[in-house]
Amino acid sequence: MGVFQGNPTLTRFFTLHFIIPFSVLGMVLLHLLFLHETGSSNPLGILMFHPYFSLDLFGFFLVAFSLSMICLLHPDMGDPNFIPANPLVTPPHI
Repeated sequence: MGVFQGNPTLTRFFTLHFIIPFSVLGMVLLHLLFLHETGSSNPLGILMFHPYFSLDLFGFFLVAFSLSMICLLHPDMGDPNFIPANPLVTPPHI
């Protein structure tokens, strides 16, 4: 026999998936309220665009290049992807 998830487990899982987004929304709204009351801390009032944009652009290209190299150089991602599925046998790589 294996592990069986019954009704209590599914109820708790559904409850958490229903409550967590509303709690996150509440924290975001509370954060925005506090930010609106105190204001952000930028004493000079100058927002430098170039360093942040350049760093974000570099990060984007680095991630895009890395994912492209994985897709182009190793499209099959190993032998276990070509083994037909068998629910009675666990693959050796797990």
